[in-house]
Amino acid sequence: MKYILLTLISAMLLSVSWPTYGVPFFIFIALVPLLMMEHGISKFSAYKRKSWMVFGLSYLCFVVWNIVTTGWLYGAKNPDGSHSMMAVVFPVLVNSFLYSLVFQCYHWYKNAQGTYWGLGFLIAIWMSFEKFHLNWELTWPWLNLGNVFSDYPKLIQWYDTLGATGGSFWILLVNVLIFYTIRTWEAGRKRRDLIRNVSIVSALIILPMVISIIKYNNFNEKPSGQVNVLMLQPDLDPYAEKYSKDSLTIENDLLTLAESNSKGKIDYYIAPETALPGRGSISETAFEKSLLLNNIKGFLTKHPGAVFATGISSHRFYKNQEKMPKEAYQLNPDLWVESYNTAIQVAPLEKVQVYHKGKLVPGVEIFPYISVLKPLLGDAMLNLGGTVASLGIDEERKSFANPYNKGRMAPVICYESIYGEFTTDYVKKGANFMGIMTNDSWWGVTEGHKQLLSYAKLRAIETRREIARAANSGISAHINAKGEIVADTFYGDKTALFAKVNLYETMTFYTRAGDLLSRFSIFALGFLLFYFLIEKFRSKMKKA
Repeated sequence: MKYILLTLISAMLLSVSWPTYGVPFFIFIALVPLLMMEHGISKFSAYKRKSWMVFGLSYLCFVVWNIVTTGWLYGAKNPDGSHSMMAVVFPVLVNSFLYSLVFQCYHWYKNAQGTYWGLGFLIAIWMSFEKFHLNWELTWPWLNLGNVFSDYPKLIQWYDTLGATGGSFWILLVNVLIFYTIRTWEAGRKRRDLIRNVSIVSALIILPMVISIIKYNNFNEKPSGQVNVLMLQPDLDPYAEKYSKDSLTIENDLLTLAESNSKGKIDYYIAPETALPGRGSISETAFEKSLLLNNIKGFLTKHPGAVFATGISSHRFYKNQEKMPKEAYQLNPDLWVESYNTAIQVAPLEKVQVYHKGKLVPGVEIFPYISVLKPLLGDAMLNLGGTVASLGIDEERKSFANPYNKGRMAPVICYESIYGEFTTDYVKKGANFMGIMTNDSWWGVTEGHKQLLSYAKLRAIETRREIARAANSGISAHINAKGEIVADTFYGDKTALFAKVNLYETMTFYTRAGDLLSRFSIFALGFLLFYFLIEKFRSKMKKA
């Protein structure tokens, strides 16, 4: 019973730490009860199958944490209008299993090499897992530990140096040191050691926050310019109106919203992810002939000096099987098509600038490891509300240059805004502000859209770029380079948000170096595993 209680305490602490409802400071002790559970079972329990007990209890902890923090996925709906159980069950169970597997590896290594080597291994493997979770096709980094302080930007200004993955390292290190402090006290009851260890832990928690507050108060980077941005929030129901309304009606409503809110000079109009065309998609080989895009150009002639950036669904046909990309799927014996979640920038007399979303939502926009799983699963993914195809992507990030001013916008599309190092690639391509185009309406009035907005603050700090975020139903927002929301809208309103967005050119250390601590942790993990194998080999040689 004691071990179950410790497990549930960890689950509760992890859950109540999370944005946007929680208090993040609990995260510094959230893993300690779980570590105590593992240590108690390994060293003092009479269970025969200790490893199975540790795995089962850690899985319970992570399932509870995942349900509490991402249970809003239940808001997603099936085509018949019912809530999609698989949209929440699959991510919760799989993600919890992966975290439990990480913890189980720590349990095995600790039993083999001892507590202190094991604690170092835990930090290395957890950091390595988070990095892996940012990059594979089943990517779901929503619960990476460094995200937890996203609603407290004043305390994490140092993320411009080490990023949110640095935050994960910070949190893991504090948890491990607190557990170490408890263990040394239980082993020796030495007050001097206790005072020393508590002092180290306290300094490790407080010092980064003090540095952050100093950086916050002394942030004085001079912008290279400023642009006037109007973010459009059409509040189009993604389950009904988007596919029942005529494309021209949807566009007319969008342009009417833009026109009615155009007070004074506008440099950028930014519309949400897949705001056009509604049902179907736009052919990329016929952009210049597209009635929808030409209507936007006509609108812009009434607003000289403005450009219009929007999300669209687009496609490209292929007749030559040898030249087609791997994501293309066959329509008939002689025709293949590749579909995209696309951001475009339209300006009169200019070629349409195009970017294809590079981080796709597993099961919705991408069939993970399609060459392996599709022969096994067939249409099972489709029957569960997913996809049996994958969208095409751009392998490199882009920035959209404005022909009328210094603005170079990073066309960040929805899910991409969770990814730190990935987002820095826009800045490396010259972006001096970010335009996030997103549709968070799929989940309704839940924590989902609030958390995704909150995570955008991390990207602003990491890159020191201001953000203009246009969300279909909200929350649209202007976020400054310190990660603060300057202005925002209400969720569910049909409205627009005007912002004067500053342009910055300097690259942060994090933009240049990326997830440095993650790469160091991968190296450390390799070293610890190699050391374990060498020790095991030496032990066998001695016995021989």
